[in-house]
Amino acid sequence: MNFNPLSDTHIKNLRAMVAEDRFSTGESVLELHAKDESHHRPCRPESGIWPVTRDEVARVVKYANDNRLPVTGWGSGSSLEGNPIPVQQGLVLDFTRMNRIVDIRTGDFQADVEPGLVYQDLNEKLRHTGLFFPPDPGARATLGGMIANNASGTRTIYYGSTKDYVLRLSVVLANGEIIELGTRASKTSSGYDLIRLFVGSEGTLGIVVEATVRLAGLPAEFSAAVATFASVEDAGKAVFEIMRNGLHPAALELLGPECVELMNREENLTLAIAPTLFMEFHGSTTGQLAEVLEMAAEICNSLGCRRFEPGVGRAERDRIFKARHALGEMIIRNHPDSNVLVMDVAVPITAYSPLIAAIRGELAGTGLVSYYISHAGNGNVHLNIVGKKGDTRQWELINGIVQRLVTRSLELGGTATGEHGIGLGKRKFMIAEHGSSLQWMKRVKSLFDPNGILNPGKIFP
Repeated sequence: MNFNPLSDTHIKNLRAMVAEDRFSTGESVLELHAKDESHHRPCRPESGIWPVTRDEVARVVKYANDNRLPVTGWGSGSSLEGNPIPVQQGLVLDFTRMNRIVDIRTGDFQADVEPGLVYQDLNEKLRHTGLFFPPDPGARATLGGMIANNASGTRTIYYGSTKDYVLRLSVVLANGEIIELGTRASKTSSGYDLIRLFVGSEGTLGIVVEATVRLAGLPAEFSAAVATFASVEDAGKAVFEIMRNGLHPAALELLGPECVELMNREENLTLAIAPTLFMEFHGSTTGQLAEVLEMAAEICNSLGCRRFEPGVGRAERDRIFKARHALGEMIIRNHPDSNVLVMDVAVPITAYSPLIAAIRGELAGTGLVSYYISHAGNGNVHLNIVGKKGDTRQWELINGIVQRLVTRSLELGGTATGEHGIGLGKRKFMIAEHGSSLQWMKRVKSLFDPNGILNPGKIFP
């Protein structure tokens, strides 16, 4: 696609579409929107715009389409694969001011939200209603970004990912048309499921300007447990058996000893420095949870568990999971002279142990610093590999390892990305994963965005 640079005329016309303080070409604004949390190279847009209504979004996008100007949506910049980096420059639509809770209908277990709303802020508002929005990616992600990326997290094993909680969308298409998708009914069999098409499309098909999301009831009781093992492989076997026996954990996280050591140091925890499973179970009674924990202990102990600590209280559980969510920032902070590449893949549960073995084999003898983090119950692995800035040989080694591990994940029947999305880093694996169906994805893209202005340079090789 050929795009036009932002001219003085374009700047004048775009500036007139919003209030004076909601359009900028300032250096600090452009730098702020040049990079997300990934290791990918920054690229500055030519302007930033802060819409506050859907009609403003529609006018800006239509003007951009008519004048062949690239448009990239921006939530909080917490993505890990370069998803919102404006690689073709152009305009960034920053939704941080379009962040209202439009309506909460507790009787229907639903909320209407704008795309710039941070999901933790929604849950804080819901705290006294007995309801919550379950998808939990950890970072202060916006609902629009979560929808664009189909975000998930620690509780996905039990509650599902973002796509399972989107009932209705209002979307601005590339031509400025506003369309309504889905329904507020809890189920429907009416027509094509366009909701699922847009959720996870990374802003390449349209811009979400409002959503109706499904809410869930807060669990009446919960209990957590910590289990340590001699090796990551043993812990991986326990994951398989916990899932096979139908214990239905609400969270099942596997961390390597290097992660535990870092969490202890940064958050003053006293966990044993070993491969560790963090488990959480939700239920209606404490008696039910006690039985589940007893079964989990039996499974773990039969597989060489060194220590099983059941009944972790809410305060300690909160401390552990706070540290778990902050791990990415901890790793970056502890390696100031380096960049961190986060490999995100997912495989079937039966392939989880072979994937662990492949990771250990690739890292053996390399001298690389790495951190093993896994949403184990989903077979979703994050391997954070640290590389010195500017060390070309080390980064060639790292990229080769990641290439082989992603390829191995695909061979095992898995995916190149479990939750971080395609963005920039996983485009090269799309043909291997999707084959001839990738051409149909391109046709869909051309149908909704014939001029290719929406988040160009993403998803497709």
